[in-house]
Amino acid sequence: MSKKDPYAALRIKEFNIFLLLRFALVFAWSMQFIVIEWQVYSLTKDPLSLGIIGLMEIIPALSMALFAGHIVDQKEKRNLLALCIALFSLISLGLFLLTWPKIVQDWSTNTILYCIYALVFFGGFLRSFFGPTIFSLIALIVPKKIYPNAATWSSSTWQMASVLGPATAGVLISAIGVHWSLCFVFGLVMFSLLVLTQIKKKPILNPKIGEPVMQSLKEGVKFVFKTKAILGAITLDMVAVLFGGAVALLPIFAQDILKVGSEGFGVLRAAPAVGAFLTMLATAYLPISKNAGMKLLGAIFGFGVCIIVFGLSSVFWISVVALFFSGVTDGVSMVIRQTILQIKTPDHMRGRVSSVNSMFVGSSNELGAFESGVTAKLMGTVTAVVFGGTMTLLTVITTGIVSPSFRKLDLRKDIEEHEKDD
Repeated sequence: MSKKDPYAALRIKEFNIFLLLRFALVFAWSMQFIVIEWQVYSLTKDPLSLGIIGLMEIIPALSMALFAGHIVDQKEKRNLLALCIALFSLISLGLFLLTWPKIVQDWSTNTILYCIYALVFFGGFLRSFFGPTIFSLIALIVPKKIYPNAATWSSSTWQMASVLGPATAGVLISAIGVHWSLCFVFGLVMFSLLVLTQIKKKPILNPKIGEPVMQSLKEGVKFVFKTKAILGAITLDMVAVLFGGAVALLPIFAQDILKVGSEGFGVLRAAPAVGAFLTMLATAYLPISKNAGMKLLGAIFGFGVCIIVFGLSSVFWISVVALFFSGVTDGVSMVIRQTILQIKTPDHMRGRVSSVNSMFVGSSNELGAFESGVTAKLMGTVTAVVFGGTMTLLTVITTGIVSPSFRKLDLRKDIEEHEKDD
């Protein structure tokens, strides 16, 4: 059924509730990040300040990732997610208060900036729990035989929210200002907490409750490094995202190079997500499990080319098209990677494996933002973006040459085995 029915996962009521929850969370998170990027650059006019935002999030995210995975595998997932959302609401409320006109008027720029960085730091700590919890919850809602279909729709929802979040941020910054835009974010977070109450508590499938922390962490890391398909996919994507982090410099392109203002900034920020979202919808009808390794290599190579074109462009529509196709290629990469993780990870280790993945891939977004900010400061904005795209191409070529087993990766047999198990 899962081979022929592109809506298999959507026929499960609780999964639809989960998608609504994830949409609200990602919309709020991506919109908040865009508003903060705009506010920080407006305060400082320094590209390095954008890199510092990424650094402030990656430090706690990396340091807590493995420990968070251990906790997720030991705890009930629904209630743990509720706690994460509640704490996220405190961050959103804090950012809303920091942009209150009276506070902006009375406080120094550095004080406001440091408070924003502190809340971003707390958000990085919190984000280390979000990823593993959501990844584990999906597997408790849908049967194994439709994991690939569920991964596609979940990733598509993530991308849809990523499309609307930045675009809405750009429009709202212009229409109602940064302050009330952050109020809107806070409302979305509270809405997601309400939606979560419609999902039932789930059983804890880990047979080793109370396992010593270090032993648990060692087991999770060992599993990832032993499973070559998982290790290859997340390593390749990590390096590509690390050096292809041009989106962190979009405020500079929008304000100083393309000169398109906040509305153009929203369009630029949304363009990659639009491309990825449309690609993911297509994969629901056209599965890409056959020759997955070569498709992943090709997708990330195309991503690198798009980043180079964007960096060299001084024409707005060319920049938008380049970012759109960077999203198309990134969408293919994301679906393949999520399918690999869902299929090859046992239930009792999902939290830890997802945490290792977040260390490789999720945190590389913020580390990539920091790398882009530093290289832009040293080389200039355009040179930094072209350099990042070139490094992505070299990474793909090197991986293809040194890892023939990854080039031959095919997921069809794994999917068929899961269908037999169900």
